[in-house]
Amino acid sequence: MRPSSTAPAFHHVALRATDFDRTMKFYTEGLGFRVHHEFAVPGRIDRAAFLDAGDGRYVEIFGPDSAVQSEGRRRQPGEDRTEGALLHFCLRVADTEAAYARALAAGAEPRVAPRTSVLNQDPPVEVRIAFVTGPEGEVIEFFQSEQL
Repeated sequence: MRPSSTAPAFHHVALRATDFDRTMKFYTEGLGFRVHHEFAVPGRIDRAAFLDAGDGRYVEIFGPDSAVQSEGRRRQPGEDRTEGALLHFCLRVADTEAAYARALAAGAEPRVAPRTSVLNQDPPVEVRIAFVTGPEGEVIEFFQSEQL
């Protein structure tokens, strides 16, 4: 059976690196990923990068000093991290709002309602994202962007 063209597609896995440079080297030199887009958000994300597997699917690496929880929000002072190495998995969607609503209708718990975010880098990259918690507690991001 062929998958529907409207079905969600895998976009990226997000990891927090304890040693950003070592992790970048492993994925680029060791596994052949290409650095597609590097970014930082002052006060929230020290260093981050989307590494392309060569087919438009990515591993997103966050630096160790990034104050980011699994759903991409800022960690509050004194708040424990909500994840291990794996922050979330992401599905590329054509319509973030529709994917979010469909997931909620299927029993997912809301985490972050659909919103537009700009990854601060020259040039800026606009993305439309939303997060839900799936039935096993997994954090799922819905991701819509013409640029990534």
